[in-house]
Amino acid sequence: MTVSPWALLLGLAAGCATFAGGQLVLNTRKRFGSVLGLAAGMVIGVALFDLLPEALEYGSPRTGPFPLLACTGLALVGYMLLDRMTDRGLRSNGWVRATLAPASLTLHSFIDGAGIGVAFQLAPSAGWLVALAVVAHDLADGVNTVSLAIATGSRRAGRNWLIANATAPMLGVLAGSAVTVPGTVFAFLLSIFAGIFLYIGAVHLLPRSHALRPQTTTSLASLAGAVFMLCVVNFARHLT
Repeated sequence: MTVSPWALLLGLAAGCATFAGGQLVLNTRKRFGSVLGLAAGMVIGVALFDLLPEALEYGSPRTGPFPLLACTGLALVGYMLLDRMTDRGLRSNGWVRATLAPASLTLHSFIDGAGIGVAFQLAPSAGWLVALAVVAHDLADGVNTVSLAIATGSRRAGRNWLIANATAPMLGVLAGSAVTVPGTVFAFLLSIFAGIFLYIGAVHLLPRSHALRPQTTTSLASLAGAVFMLCVVNFARHLT
């Protein structure tokens, strides 16, 4: 297996961006409700402005849009069922529920890193473009991962998941350099994550942020998070 040194370096940069975003949350205690609202907007923005459009772009020429959109809807409902099943045993298995959301974001970071590794297999220019797009939104990934872990678990859980998420892009680069993922499979993976992220943002983060800080500023923070992700994705697309 040959791994591009630039791919490894950019995977490290993505992990550092994730870590910086998570530290921002860990050092912001008094306005956690607003930070959680910001994270909600970011998660929903990633799903609607990044994951779903990319899934349609990669997969539509091969499958058409309907199977991909159906996959997003089924992923949302499937994650809801899993979440509610774990909620029934919350007293004895609460750690399971607290693990689902941050684990989903960490797996997404791993796939981001794998995308960098696969792109550098194709061409260095393609690898750079994919890596710039990944690094651009990994700051938000760190914010979202720690916010979710703290909301359903503890600050210690937030730190642990931040370390895992910051490490995931580098591991993804190594995996992506070793294997080739077909475009259709990649498109369906993106669709699945879009559905999961929509559920996490709309069902977990938005209500929790409003409960912690029931003020207009919390809603504005969610709007700002979505707009921020729209701008980041638009900027990344112009680069590519």
